[in-house]
Amino acid sequence: MRVAFLISGGGTTMGAIINACHTGRLMGVEPALVIANRQCGGLQRARDLGMSPDDICIISPKDFASAEEFGEAIIHECNKHRVEFIGQYGWLTKTPDNVIERFKNNIINQHPGPLDPHGNGDFGGFGMYGLRVHAARLYFVQKTGRDFWTEATTHRVTSRFDEGAIVGAVGLEILPNDTPESLQERLLPIEHELQIQMLADFKQGLVQDKKRDYPLITKEERGILEWAKERAIKEYPNG
Repeated sequence: MRVAFLISGGGTTMGAIINACHTGRLMGVEPALVIANRQCGGLQRARDLGMSPDDICIISPKDFASAEEFGEAIIHECNKHRVEFIGQYGWLTKTPDNVIERFKNNIINQHPGPLDPHGNGDFGGFGMYGLRVHAARLYFVQKTGRDFWTEATTHRVTSRFDEGAIVGAVGLEILPNDTPESLQERLLPIEHELQIQMLADFKQGLVQDKKRDYPLITKEERGILEWAKERAIKEYPNG
């Protein structure tokens, strides 16, 4: 299964996956292409891990007149590299609809917090990434006094941010002295392990969509959720 990595930052998850491929832990998965939407540390990480310069590129939406043209450029590179599967690992731009359609059921996104696409709200959506997600989750549980846990999540990619079906999630207890920064640090290795396992599961055809047993957020808590997200965005303007 030839995989394209879509990244916008340091590429630590991409690096963990490539290492798993190199060590033989992730059998039948081949890193084929790295696409960044801007200059970022993940490009050098990919080179350091042995990816050929011919298999690394920047495709920025700013360079195209429309989302469709942006998507066509991504599809062109994926076709050229015989990509079969796309993983979005810290990809901070909206994926064009034509890319989603081209790789339907074979494109996933990494998210550092709990999602509930069929519920009353969650810790995803436009602008919710990085430390903002950890902060919003922490502020929410501190305010409500319940469910002191967070999650690393994998979901299918759709035309709306973080609303695709969940295909994998691993929980982590929130400790009394946790901060957004400590949550991020403790959850990151769990995210790496989850994304490696998800690629193995997709390769073997073992993936099933998941639904929560109960809503992540109650209707009465929607206001608290919005407050927590707004506070997180204000306190972490750079994500």
